[in-house]
Amino acid sequence: MNGIRPDELDERLGGGSGEGSEGTSGDEPFVLDVRPADAYESGAIDGSHNLPVYEDLRGGDESALRARLDEVPRDREVITVCKMGIVAKRATNVLEEEGYDARTLAGGMSGWNGYRVGSLGYKIRSLWWRIR
Repeated sequence: MNGIRPDELDERLGGGSGEGSEGTSGDEPFVLDVRPADAYESGAIDGSHNLPVYEDLRGGDESALRARLDEVPRDREVITVCKMGIVAKRATNVLEEEGYDARTLAGGMSGWNGYRVGSLGYKIRSLWWRIR
């Protein structure tokens, strides 16, 4: 899986569950949320950046994302995010084709929210991601 689990991303963003978490010391990824603007505005990962190209990517049109690549830094790892991770995977593929170091957030915002609240569904998916 060319992805990153929500707990791994949280740690990379300086979250983590332990006190005195070391933070990122310059290796913090660029979190690229491709969901529509209204979905992004109703709840997003702190510090993420929105390029609302979800509908285009979902329909197979990569040109909207390619046209805005100047908004995505090349000197940082890019983590793509959508609702469930499927469309974000398409964004990751485009970014990789263009030479970016990119990964997809496993489970998308659904996985992220499940992780944040410690849901049973997230715990089961996380176990599955770890053993694959």
